[in-house]
Amino acid sequence: MAAAHTPTFAEPGSDTFPLLTAAQIDRLRPIGKVRQVHTGEILFEPGDSDMSCFVILSGALNIIPPCPKEALQQTLVTHVPGSFTGEFAMISGQRSMMRGQVKEDGEFLEIPAAEFRTFAAKDPELGDIFMRAFILRRIALVQEGIGNVGVLGSRYSADTLRLREFLGRNGYPYKYIDLDTDERSQSILDQFHIDVHDIPVVLCKSSAAGPNILRNPTNREVADCIGINATIDESQVRDLIVVGAGPSGLAAAVYAASEGLDVVVLETGTPGGQAGSSSRIENYLGFPLGISGGELAGRALAQAQKFGAHMMIARSAARLNCDSRPYKVILEDGTTLLTRAIVLAAGVQYNKPPIPKLAQFEGSGVYYGATSMESSICEGEEVIVIGGGNSAGQAAIFLSQKVGKVYMLVRSGQLADTMSRYLVRRIEQNPAIELHYKTAITAVDGNGHLECVTWRDGESGKASPHNIRHLFVMTGASPRTGWLEGCLALDKKGFVLTGYDLDKMTLDAKAWPLSRAPQLLETSLPGVFAVGDIRSGNVKRVASAVGEGSIAIHLVHRALAEM
Repeated sequence: MAAAHTPTFAEPGSDTFPLLTAAQIDRLRPIGKVRQVHTGEILFEPGDSDMSCFVILSGALNIIPPCPKEALQQTLVTHVPGSFTGEFAMISGQRSMMRGQVKEDGEFLEIPAAEFRTFAAKDPELGDIFMRAFILRRIALVQEGIGNVGVLGSRYSADTLRLREFLGRNGYPYKYIDLDTDERSQSILDQFHIDVHDIPVVLCKSSAAGPNILRNPTNREVADCIGINATIDESQVRDLIVVGAGPSGLAAAVYAASEGLDVVVLETGTPGGQAGSSSRIENYLGFPLGISGGELAGRALAQAQKFGAHMMIARSAARLNCDSRPYKVILEDGTTLLTRAIVLAAGVQYNKPPIPKLAQFEGSGVYYGATSMESSICEGEEVIVIGGGNSAGQAAIFLSQKVGKVYMLVRSGQLADTMSRYLVRRIEQNPAIELHYKTAITAVDGNGHLECVTWRDGESGKASPHNIRHLFVMTGASPRTGWLEGCLALDKKGFVLTGYDLDKMTLDAKAWPLSRAPQLLETSLPGVFAVGDIRSGNVKRVASAVGEGSIAIHLVHRALAEM
């Protein structure tokens, strides 16, 4: 008997809702218990943590998305004999987004969350079936905006863009209501007693009770409400803390967790780092058709969580206590995490040109990433991209497919020195991209949203205003190393020195305590490694970052063995 569900998701017996064979179910029986269920019984609610996985032996189970009005609730999926419950939250340890209510009396095999995750990691066949189904179900929820979170905001609001990017880049489904265009917006505002000045508002249903109403919340407040972070025991000494969840940090997390290390990953923003905001990466090994930075980050995050890495999103490392081991990483709220080793993968942040009023329009016409979300805001309009590196080139090409015209402003006289040749060729041959060399922006202006940009031609010296409402800034970056002050040796630009770049004089100044020299990627502090863009002398390529993150774990094992 096949699973019945809406056509939006998949057809019966698909990879999204597969049916297990009797032999496969028998392999699961030792880790679960058979439970008699009755019509109307509720097995889980939105906000429940550590959900069990239920395999339907007989009877049926309805999966119901949350809705403020019970009478309007509709069944999303009906699980029948052979099918199993859950989506990606089963792997990541996040809280439930749905209600599970028994439709027909029967018997279900109930498998506790911890036992289920352990089994899925050890059984290749069933592990692949579960993982594929859970990821496809999450993708369907994201695409349809079905879940326990609603965002009410305006496309002209910087905070609305921030919250949508945070949820989107974390792969969390949400329903977006644009208050500028949606006819239902006023009735929704009235229903929840929301004033227009509270916008953006996040409605987060984290329990069986009514939704939490968050008025212009921080990313961390949203993360706490939806339960995407692991619960951390401050007294526990971890094997490894990875600071940063860009390509290098996620690679380190995947290898560390898969090799049995107890690893926690801290990420200030969203997984993927700067690469996560890239619209298309075409020179990464194994993807001849290219892959978006968001998709690459999402896959890596799923891998890390599959192997048991603990994620802490929208949490920042504020200070490193490096006087003794285990080291102490102190977070912005005072939480202290103890660890035997650290991989620094915090990356860099975009430099902001010294243009008056630029900060005033961040998120309201000024952007530091070019993803599908930003492109949807400026579809059909003219845009400006400033910068001469690969990120700027990828952004210009991506945007040229969505917008009316792209003006690409470059301070130098050519692109070849700073950009991959294949990107240069595409930009020069693209009729939708107009290149301006030796050109710089001198002023921006607008009323609440960017409306006018003035740039000066370097050769003629002439400044000209342009009524353009969207500006993408990709002009170099600086390392996120301020919180490491006093602990590590840095180069003149603030990047972390590692391995052979640490000479004897520098090591003596930092009181290097070991008889051996620092390992490759090891900093002036034993057991602390730097990878990716934060490291002095790094190669600014995604493949290089992934490689360094992977190599670092081999070196971490050596450092732990010394202890």
